[in-house]
Amino acid sequence: MGSKQGSGGKVTQQVKKAIGIGLLGLGTVGTGVAEVLATKADGLAEQAGLPLVLRKVLVRDVNKRRSIKLAPSLVTDRPDEILAHPEVDIVIELVGGEYPATEYIKQALASGKHIVTANKEVMAKHGYELFSLAKRHNTDIRYEASVGSGIPLISAFQQDLAANSISAIHAIVNGTTNYILTQMAQEGLDFASTLKQAQKLGYAEADPANDIEGIDAAYKLVILSNLAFRTKFTPQDVYREGISNIAARDFSYAREFGYAIKLLAIAKRDRDTVEMRVHPVFIPQDFQLAKVDGVYNAVEVETDLAGKLVFYGEGAGALRASSAVLADVLAIARNIYRGVNNVPELRLNETVSVKPMSDLKTRYYLRLNAPDRPGVLAQISKVLGDNSISISSVIQKEINLPAQTAIIVIMTYPAREKAMQKALSQLKQLPEVNEVSNFIRVEE
Repeated sequence: MGSKQGSGGKVTQQVKKAIGIGLLGLGTVGTGVAEVLATKADGLAEQAGLPLVLRKVLVRDVNKRRSIKLAPSLVTDRPDEILAHPEVDIVIELVGGEYPATEYIKQALASGKHIVTANKEVMAKHGYELFSLAKRHNTDIRYEASVGSGIPLISAFQQDLAANSISAIHAIVNGTTNYILTQMAQEGLDFASTLKQAQKLGYAEADPANDIEGIDAAYKLVILSNLAFRTKFTPQDVYREGISNIAARDFSYAREFGYAIKLLAIAKRDRDTVEMRVHPVFIPQDFQLAKVDGVYNAVEVETDLAGKLVFYGEGAGALRASSAVLADVLAIARNIYRGVNNVPELRLNETVSVKPMSDLKTRYYLRLNAPDRPGVLAQISKVLGDNSISISSVIQKEINLPAQTAIIVIMTYPAREKAMQKALSQLKQLPEVNEVSNFIRVEE
């Protein structure tokens, strides 16, 4: 709580009466945080050791009507009123996006204020720069809500699994895409109509690109991988594909082979290389992640000491995110009350590098549209064979008699990604193939 030099050289203890909170952003999560600070004030004060007092809230429009009632003196559209506020100890950043959020965080840290953020983009792109800045100014930055919302993941990786060597992460960390894939699988709907449904229900944004293209999941995978492998990855290190090319019939064929389809964020360590990828996969129906449906998230972690662990829960929502944000606030508040700052040391493993996607070896699912005539399958098999890709099974489906075309579904044995990409390029140019309709990796 600090001390100061009194008259006659006597040291007197400064008594802190409250911990000041500055809130940047009053959207869904920000409103949830403000409401919990008000409704659970006594319980939070008991946990922290001191009252948590909301000093200022940054909004875009101070005149906008809101569901939460705040004193007019608390609301501002000027960031400096929070970032330079002498009675703000902890700044909660919930504005989202890379900028101006990154600059707000830097300014707050440089001013000696602690940071709690739910911003996965900022932490994936600028995490280590911000950690270094926090260390220089003896401040703390916490980001539990950046991955999995209310699921306690960051603290588990930082503390509970600290003695473990982590070999792999398989994660469903985007509720929007998981909801869309679940609806397509269960209702037989196409992608476009399911996306519209998700937008109507508020699960998908008006511009859903970050979710459906795997960008959001890639940010979260970087954050978890940096913690798991104690290194410094960036979003550019993640191979990424979205879900927009998946059709309803792919789910039907997947079930025939005994698989579900999920968008997985995957990181695997092999000695000093780590593969990092986000894309749709066929996953065996009896795997735990195959049974994670709707807006739920799940992160499966393979460790040497604790074994295989699964963290599971809802990946979105104001109350869920508020739980994680306020857990971080309480952790910092307790340190302030005790007069300590136990910020983890940054110790990076500089020997770990990213494994090229071309080196991946896995099984593959192919769906082709081809003329319904003799010799077609032989030509397809030759292209695959010439690239050292063996066929596990092949099924001819849905013959279109008027058009004289058929759908050919192929499952391969494990093959190299580099070879498969070359084969796909050749199949697209083959006269015997009308279209390579889809291509999905298998994760077993």
